[in-house]
Amino acid sequence: MHSIYGEPVLSRILIGLVAAGAAVMGVAGVAHADPEPAPPPPPPPLNLGALAPAKPSDFAMQDGAVYGFAVPGDIACVISRGSGNYGCSGPIPAAPDGANVVTGAQQGSPGFSSSDRPLYVFDKLPNRLLPGTRLSFRNVTCGTDGTTTQCTNSFDGGGFVISPTGSFVLGPSNPLLLNTGEGKNPYFN
Repeated sequence: MHSIYGEPVLSRILIGLVAAGAAVMGVAGVAHADPEPAPPPPPPPLNLGALAPAKPSDFAMQDGAVYGFAVPGDIACVISRGSGNYGCSGPIPAAPDGANVVTGAQQGSPGFSSSDRPLYVFDKLPNRLLPGTRLSFRNVTCGTDGTTTQCTNSFDGGGFVISPTGSFVLGPSNPLLLNTGEGKNPYFN
């Protein structure tokens, strides 16, 4: 018995199906560029409370109006004894938009910016804050482990980190002060 498709036609169909299957399998094997890996996460914040307290009088400057100190990278930092504002100025590594200044207040998030002149003017670089130490005034604490420098306020946890792997802002993090968007704090009766 003969089918309407002769053997040559049937073999052509089989060859076509095999070729189509190989093409589909080959498409899956086509090389493509993997997406760029995500940048590494920033270093974890320092545990400032675990650092040894520095003697504030060793850093008093401008007739005691500020505490001035240098941190790794020859960056000059201050804590104002009048307002409690704090910040650092100098060649801040890996700062957002190439900023060379970061400043903060007794509460809220600090900010990075750029300036064509030093924010804090000293005759020479202030005393260096030694690795493993912290300096505190009111609710602001700054400390360094010798590589990373961090300043935060204890009111709401806002602050900043200066690090060779990335300098960034620490947003307020105290859950007792956060507004949930409902107009009230869930932890306050």
